[in-house]
Amino acid sequence: MNDLSVTAIPTLIKEKDSARLSALLSTLSGFEIAELIVNKAKDDQVFVFNVLPPELAASTFEYLPPAKQMQILKELPTLQIANILLAMSPDDRTAFLEDLPKQAVAEYIKLLPNDERKLAVKLLGYPEDSVGRLMTTDYLTVKMDWTCEKVLDHIRAYGHDSETISVIYVVNDDNVLIDDVKIKEFLFAPKERKVSQLSDKKFIALSDFDSDEKAIAVFKTHDRNALPVINDAGVIIGIVTIDDILRLAGEKSTEKFQKVGGTEALDEPYMEIPFLALMKKRVRWLTLLFLGEMFTATAMGFFEDEISKAVVLALFLPLIISSGGNAGSQSSTLIIRAMALGEVKLKDVWKVLRKEIFSGIFLGAVLGCIGFARITLWSSVSDMYGVHWLLLACTVACALLGVVLWGSLTGAMLPFILRRLGADPAVSSAPLVATLVDVTGIVIYFMIAMSILKGTLL
Repeated sequence: MNDLSVTAIPTLIKEKDSARLSALLSTLSGFEIAELIVNKAKDDQVFVFNVLPPELAASTFEYLPPAKQMQILKELPTLQIANILLAMSPDDRTAFLEDLPKQAVAEYIKLLPNDERKLAVKLLGYPEDSVGRLMTTDYLTVKMDWTCEKVLDHIRAYGHDSETISVIYVVNDDNVLIDDVKIKEFLFAPKERKVSQLSDKKFIALSDFDSDEKAIAVFKTHDRNALPVINDAGVIIGIVTIDDILRLAGEKSTEKFQKVGGTEALDEPYMEIPFLALMKKRVRWLTLLFLGEMFTATAMGFFEDEISKAVVLALFLPLIISSGGNAGSQSSTLIIRAMALGEVKLKDVWKVLRKEIFSGIFLGAVLGCIGFARITLWSSVSDMYGVHWLLLACTVACALLGVVLWGSLTGAMLPFILRRLGADPAVSSAPLVATLVDVTGIVIYFMIAMSILKGTLL
């Protein structure tokens, strides 16, 4: 970006010099313009859009946050809105429209020409998390009997409308996908050579009803810039490009991270989401976790007699149940991430169970030894734990072993259970696992205490 341009643009906007501003902005990309105006006043943003040509306005519009997009559309004339929507690529237009209220979508679609209107309705008709919502219809196809010279002439004539020309798709007379050939194959082959001589009839494709998560996995596995999308008959109906996959992968990662933190996924960036909407996202999970923690008080009430007889047991209660919750949160986070990366699948449940049993025993034993040593060392200089300190130390050590083992198993198995039920494993968040282990940890602790301390403190 030219530094002179950056310093001159604010002045031109302030002076409302549309001619010079238009000429200056035409030298920049949509991304650069979006960066320049994203934090400016609404009137200044609208003025900039009024001087931009339709294609550059559409490109700039795509890089703005959703809230800014809606704000600007409300101020632009109908004709300019139509020009922006028409200039947007089908996949980006679908991504924009799918987040709007149904009434707004209907109004905006009416502004499009008949062909584009049908295409927008078709793409929006696919399930929300399907490949059909991601694809664009801007791509190039060629036939087997074409020469390389004809292919290159075709690219020069129509390639400017294509989302990408790195790969050219080979189809038959019924538009059934036969092959995908990299453009460099045509560039370096003799011009009279035919497509059939370059084709190996091998290709990787997505189905229009595949899940978007499958699309992300396929892109990661095969390292492609674009993949064709076919229907049940094998007919190519669009392509999905890497920019949409990267955007989607970022959204998915953010969504899972927020769920793991014990909140619903945010629909807007944190700094832009309205306060009440943010509270609505947070209060549901917080209330659910609070209700779950109420069972902790119920569990403690059940062992009220034991606590009254040996108050010293209550001293170690936070230590033990927090250790179990921490172990469970660790396991849950590791398994959820492994599932997201495709490292762990449902069929691996028994392998994970075995691994977490050994992990829980090892970690519980380490913490148990530390707890035992702490009570032993403290009892050598104080009589705080009484004459039965050794039995108390054994109780704490065994309880830590049991609770950490249980926490590890709970945290590891809950994502599998949710995945089997068709739910998102990310909802087995660290706070949820900790809440579950808190309640059961109290029961484990006092049952062990009743066994070891019976006839002494209890």
